[in-house]
Amino acid sequence: MQSPLGLSDEVLNFLDKGIRSRDRSAGNLPGLRAKAKSIAMAEAQRICQAHAVTMDEAIHGGVRCLVVRPRNLAVNWPILYAFGGGMVEGSPEEDLPVIAPLSALTGARVIVPDYRLAPEHPWPAALDDGFAVYREIAGKPFAVCGESAGGNLSLAWMLKAKAEGLRLPGAAALLSPWCDLRNTGDSLTFNDGRDPTLTRANSDLAARYYAGANKMDQPLISPVCGAFDRSFPPFLITTGTRDLLLSQAVQMSQRLRDCGVTVDLQVWEGLWHVFEWYDDLPEARQSIARIADHLTRGMACG
Repeated sequence: MQSPLGLSDEVLNFLDKGIRSRDRSAGNLPGLRAKAKSIAMAEAQRICQAHAVTMDEAIHGGVRCLVVRPRNLAVNWPILYAFGGGMVEGSPEEDLPVIAPLSALTGARVIVPDYRLAPEHPWPAALDDGFAVYREIAGKPFAVCGESAGGNLSLAWMLKAKAEGLRLPGAAALLSPWCDLRNTGDSLTFNDGRDPTLTRANSDLAARYYAGANKMDQPLISPVCGAFDRSFPPFLITTGTRDLLLSQAVQMSQRLRDCGVTVDLQVWEGLWHVFEWYDDLPEARQSIARIADHLTRGMACG
């Protein structure tokens, strides 16, 4: 069912539960990570079975990766996927609610680098880990997808690849990308307290952990500051009107368009930061289906 606002009952029930606050202080991070990873592993089998995919581990570029494969591999190109968590939390397994249906719908295997986290491993650790995987698979066509902090890394990997003369992906998708660690944009004010999953304080703290003593306007830290051109692939960027990082998705879309890149920006009414992660929401399933279609069409044209 849908409300008069067009939102599903599942979305309204989620919003009724209020803000899910998280204490990302350095001392609390190990406990947050362990709890989230435990929950993810407990759910992994259910999610994989629901989408008829399997998961394995592999080493690419010297980095441990999760590799998710559909029952019927339909294409010979992989998706390089970057998980979210503000560079301070997260793991490949925790993004299975997005990765599993993406693999099933595209028929592609999904390679997810298990990059190191800040503050123990500040920039450029995550960038370097993921780029080592990127370099290994870039000899053949591939797609890229990333959510939140993973959207940042996806963009940074592409900027680094462009500078080094490596192949760019044939298609790219970013879910609520955190592309400006300076945390500029009106939505970081007007959606602070409206986004049920992310706060300005948590985002600012994570930015300081990740950037360390480095300037946040560097393109490989804040990709919205980067130089793009028409050689970059077509992008699909998703966000929601409650997303704390809505402004950054808009800014990144405009930056890419100004540089001649094709962008499909999809803003979902009433939804929040990386709402696609919540696999019981009809809107999440619809958005992931659109992302899969975008990647499939982009790769077919590449």
